Amino acid sequence: MINTTGRIIKSVGGFFHVEAPDGVLLCTARGLFRLKKITPVAGDNVTVEIIENSPVITDILERKNYIVRPPLANIDAAIIVISTVEPAPNRLILDKLIAIFESKEIEPVPLFTKIDKKEEEELREIYYKAGFTVFSVSNESGEGIEELRAFLKGKTCALVGNTGVGKSSTLNSLFPELALETAEISKKLGRGKHTTRQVELYGIGENSYIADTPGFSTVEAAKYGELASEDVALCFREFIPFLGKCKFGGCRHTKEDGCAVIAAKERGDINESRFDSYVRIFEDAWAEERNYK
Repeated sequence: MINTTGRIIKSVGGFFHVEAPDGVLLCTARGLFRLKKITPVAGDNVTVEIIENSPVITDILERKNYIVRPPLANIDAAIIVISTVEPAPNRLILDKLIAIFESKEIEPVPLFTKIDKKEEEELREIYYKAGFTVFSVSNESGEGIEELRAFLKGKTCALVGNTGVGKSSTLNSLFPELALETAEISKKLGRGKHTTRQVELYGIGENSYIADTPGFSTVEAAKYGELASEDVALCFREFIPFLGKCKFGGCRHTKEDGCAVIAAKERGDINESRFDSYVRIFEDAWAEERNYK
């Protein structure tokens, strides 16, 4: 008999913390999931049955989206955290993450941190003009924190970004009661130590959750997902008005004559650094596809 439904808010060592109407249940999962190579993850909506006096996850309800690494499901927005300094912004990584989340129909939201040390108005303007909701915060002064907190209400969001950009510090500024562990930046390496080792959804209000995800190095960004070369242009939202208007069919929008996207870039309708990221991401995807043939 089905006893209840709930949402996984944390998984550790094969046990799942499920937030149910009557409280949080510590559950195991049916062995059937392993046979089907399905793993319940934080964010999953599940059904729970009491089997031999223990709560067991017996079904995973349909997901609206899913990230493999870090494992998360049913996310409304990905808050992509970019430090203005220490470490310096990496535009390619930012654009690749945005494209990946666009492909999964997860709203990408650039968040610039450490603005008390260095402003990044140019970068902020690039993404604002491209049609994104953009935030800037200082975890020292609290600037921008209230605006970000208001955005999170009623949503399930994940903070993602390179190691050391200030994800946990931002969460602590937003919700001090969480008291998350943070680490100092390694001056020698120019990056932070890993402080988040698992994915956990924190309840931050009615129907509001936020996840602090493990930091990653530059080369690990692809773990969030891969893109097919034919889909990359669709993941750059400012390209969309110009797609299908190129002189020749099958245009790759990289260097072709009569390309409407390139013409838009030359007019200033598409930012040059965003276009450069597109070309790099497209060419990497194209080369990877050729290697598998």
